[in-house]
Amino acid sequence: MSARTQSGNLEDLDAAAVAYARRVTAASCTDVDLERARFTVECLPLARRLAGRLRGRGEPLEDLEQVARLGLVKAVDRYDPGRGSFTAYAVSTISGELKRHFRDAAWVVHVPRPLRELLLEVRQARIQLTGELRRTPTVAELAVRVEVTESEVLEALLANGGYSPASLDASPVADDDATPRTLGERIGASDADMDMVDDKVTVAGLLGRLPDRERRMLTMRFYGNRTQAEIAAELGISQMHVSRLLNRALCWLREAMLCDTPPRWNAAAGAGVLRLSVDRADGILTVGVRGEVDRDCAPRLRDCLRHAVATAGTDRMVVDLSGVALVDAAGVTTLLDAASAAAVAGVEVTLTGAGPYVRVTLEHCGLAALLGG
Repeated sequence: MSARTQSGNLEDLDAAAVAYARRVTAASCTDVDLERARFTVECLPLARRLAGRLRGRGEPLEDLEQVARLGLVKAVDRYDPGRGSFTAYAVSTISGELKRHFRDAAWVVHVPRPLRELLLEVRQARIQLTGELRRTPTVAELAVRVEVTESEVLEALLANGGYSPASLDASPVADDDATPRTLGERIGASDADMDMVDDKVTVAGLLGRLPDRERRMLTMRFYGNRTQAEIAAELGISQMHVSRLLNRALCWLREAMLCDTPPRWNAAAGAGVLRLSVDRADGILTVGVRGEVDRDCAPRLRDCLRHAVATAGTDRMVVDLSGVALVDAAGVTTLLDAASAAAVAGVEVTLTGAGPYVRVTLEHCGLAALLGG
């Protein structure tokens, strides 16, 4: 091999390629591989020189040389003397392999190919505009030159950091308190909410076991950031009753979260339990009601009122609702049933002591005529 060929002279490589093609044509199958290996070694300086041009772009020189040699092997395998200069073909093939390497393998963070191509256009436009305007172009000017939107230009510029991002373990830099911290320590922090993920998932499942009213109240209080007074106004009950209902629901949730099997929801537990009393004096039969009148306890109240109507005789019947904080649809139906039974039996019935929220509910449901003081 001549000294000029070893130095990578292009004309010598072209002549060597023509000679190689002739030898391969005349050689036997055994000698073809040997001739191919010899010619490839002869062309290695060309691959090394093309790889060296891309030194300092973030990729190790050894990796670039390896890619260039792969391109050289492809050029040698595909070379056809009838199509022109081997050197031109080899340079094109090797350069293509190197560009493909930078495009596909050199990005630390994966960036879609269209965005990488847009980034190249933006870079070229910035170089051109900097020369024309003698200053750094704005995003709007780059968008006009590249014929894309400003948001796409910003996205492309942001993607530029995916090629060679800063290391989170870079050399520590002193903060305001003179404490050296790495980049990762400066921008990262422990997320205290991560410890609450399990609890949040558990609570989400338990909320589905609560009655609609309690679930709605908890949603309004803790997700809607509503006050107890606002919840009471919307539901038509007292603020104190809202407080009791919320406390009962929260106590059940706490107990359920500590158990493998959630306890059964007891609507009559706690402050909302229904208490009934019957008193007869001076021709008046008084039925005292305390607590909540909902679908869970309405059957007890219905039985009590029917028994009172059946035993009232000539006495006037008074239903004292002063201790009732809530009456739902089932409770209203029970009171209507008692009024109908009293009318059939000829017993005068009066509803007294209803609070403002309960009174409004009864008036809207057709019991206004029975409401007393």
